[in-house]
Amino acid sequence: MTNFPPDLIQLLTKATHVVALTGAGVSQESGLRTFRDAQSGLWAQYRPEDLATPRAFARDPKLVWNWYAHRRKVAKSSHPNAGHYALVEMERNIPEFTLITQNVDGLHHVAGSKHILELHGNILNVRCSQCGTFADDWHEEAGNVPRCAKCNGLLRPDVVWFEESLPREQLEAAVQAACTCQVFFSIGTSGLVQPAASLAHAARTEGAVVVEVNAEPTPLTPRVDFAFHGKSGEILPELVKAVWG
Repeated sequence: MTNFPPDLIQLLTKATHVVALTGAGVSQESGLRTFRDAQSGLWAQYRPEDLATPRAFARDPKLVWNWYAHRRKVAKSSHPNAGHYALVEMERNIPEFTLITQNVDGLHHVAGSKHILELHGNILNVRCSQCGTFADDWHEEAGNVPRCAKCNGLLRPDVVWFEESLPREQLEAAVQAACTCQVFFSIGTSGLVQPAASLAHAARTEGAVVVEVNAEPTPLTPRVDFAFHGKSGEILPELVKAVWG
């Protein structure tokens, strides 16, 4: 059982604007491996740049499509954990709540979170590599990558690959939220992947109280106001219960 400081409980009770940033640790508690850990079995022979860059897609679009089809299938078979649902409850109790995620599995949507900024995209969504049109369904032939019904361009996962920029609108909204919130949660993230890692520092600079929930200490730990180390699926539900009953 986690002992939460009374100062934090009181702060969250009165808070009107809270931001939560989630990373791979949250998804791992639902059984999803990180990008590199997922490269097991058949996929262990490939480097990330063989599977997740624009150059890789141009060189061998079918290989990249198959890799993401595999990951999409795994994501669809996974389920939100208690940490996901605790964030839904937090959103219900706070007037302005922004959930920023580095995860691409869509589990926050499945859990019921509403205001989500997906910095790295969503693996469940597919769009045209040429015109950007999203595809709700597609026809898949053996040996070929499905094509866009609008322009006949190759379809690709709606995720941010290495060497690609984060979606500008999502990133700007995330920075704005971080710089205007009262409390900023960093949950299940190493604090190393930029530019998401800079959000906690931006929030702190603007006067927000920063709370870390992670399996182990990170480079961010010395600079936060409150740090809780353990499973977010255990700590967050306890925190929500302590604050809102």
